[in-house]
Amino acid sequence: MLSMLGALCAASGAIALANRSGTSQTTRGRPSIAPRAAYKNASLVHIDAARAFNHSSALLAFSALADSAVEHYRGSFENPAMYTPLVSASCSLMAGLHGGADRTPAAHSVRHAVYYTAAAAGVAGTAFHLYNVTKRPGGFSWHNLFYGAPLGAPMALLLSGALGAIGERLRNEPAVDPRLGGMPAGKALALAAAIGLAGTVAEVGLLHFRGAFQHRAMYAPVTVPPVAAAMLAHAALSGPREHWLTRIGLRVTAALGVVGALFHARGIARCQGGWRNWSQNILGGPPLPAPPSFTALALAGLAALRMRETEHE
Repeated sequence: MLSMLGALCAASGAIALANRSGTSQTTRGRPSIAPRAAYKNASLVHIDAARAFNHSSALLAFSALADSAVEHYRGSFENPAMYTPLVSASCSLMAGLHGGADRTPAAHSVRHAVYYTAAAAGVAGTAFHLYNVTKRPGGFSWHNLFYGAPLGAPMALLLSGALGAIGERLRNEPAVDPRLGGMPAGKALALAAAIGLAGTVAEVGLLHFRGAFQHRAMYAPVTVPPVAAAMLAHAALSGPREHWLTRIGLRVTAALGVVGALFHARGIARCQGGWRNWSQNILGGPPLPAPPSFTALALAGLAALRMRETEHE
């Protein structure tokens, strides 16, 4: 009897080991043909990074939606095209929230289309704003850059679409050594986040220069994020290893987005009438939805950095 039980246990163990080996070999393959439902509860590193990019895309879309709603309302929606970023940003926001909850290792065609549309709307918006600046008397001048349509504002929508589309493309990559643009995925993601941070810094620098840096805190978003972006780009271009200092810089940048929103809320409160006169002061005060862009890009950078540190080249 004992010998039969021993043989049965041995056979069960052999079957379990065989199944485990077969499962590990299947996991290393590209899951492009398998049905989506089979991967519903997958927890893969590149899928986690893709979801993080979806979340960052959603936060950028919210920032673009709120900012464009305020600015275009102030402009009385003079041109019907001014409704475009509201629609596109709303769709990108919903796509980002949906993608952030989706663990499926396959791109979603509707989300992908929404992200491409948002990126295209961001490019078109930048062109419209550039035209608004250059058609004024004096053409492309500091005065028109300060008081014309903000050139950098549509970039938030462009970045929302770009980060979301990158995240969707990443979902189609294999779990082992995923690649984007002919390079390791973590490297590509880190470079994308670094470029996004650099562009956001340029926009903030112009607006704070217009405000003459009247408060010392206005120097923070043009000093900390550029350093974090440079360190993230260095982490992308150097060999895969731990970059703890870069991680600290990105976390500080993410916190800076929250602190910046609080500072802007304080700036609105200091306007005549304070928050009791919110309908006027939100239009004339510092842009409340702008600082969270730093938080979104820093979170995307942290996700890219985690992936970059585990890659092999």
